[in-house]
Amino acid sequence: MQTIVQAFIIALEIYFLAGLVFGLIFLFSAKRIDPLLGNSKKRVRFLLFPGVVATWPFLLGKLFNSKTVN
Repeated sequence: MQTIVQAFIIALEIYFLAGLVFGLIFLFSAKRIDPLLGNSKKRVRFLLFPGVVATWPFLLGKLFNSKTVN
């Protein structure tokens, strides 16, 4: 039982670390998905950061399937 819990915690840590890295990259390239976010203040991006970290697998696909906005 203890190894199952440890494996689950390690999986959560990997998910969280991947989300942190993706979150930092995403918030600076999110204007590809939403052009209005390109003109947003840093406070707005700071508020979006926890949600991006939690939902990064969904946003990853959306980021790569989006068309580049000029």
